[in-house]
Amino acid sequence: MTLRGTPIVEHAALPGGGTITVWVGVPDDRYFDNKKDLTTVDIQLREGNAVIASLSTVLDPDQVSEGLQLAREVKAALEAGEIGLHASELEPFADRLR
Repeated sequence: MTLRGTPIVEHAALPGGGTITVWVGVPDDRYFDNKKDLTTVDIQLREGNAVIASLSTVLDPDQVSEGLQLAREVKAALEAGEIGLHASELEPFADRLR
């Protein structure tokens, strides 16, 4: 199992109401026919089908447990109101090795 084929998905309840999906995985890229060639792991905040924030991480596709940890950390920060829904607020999480 890798983040390439099985992304991590966590649902965060926002303090002001509503929910956001925290997604960690290898996003599709229309320029690559084979997803095995992709190595970039992204963290995305999604509302319904819309991606509202996206940022590349320092994770490798094989780092599934680290991806789960990342998603749970972001979920907790969102639910606590410590961060908002902007890519710039995801940077400290995305740039840290686990």
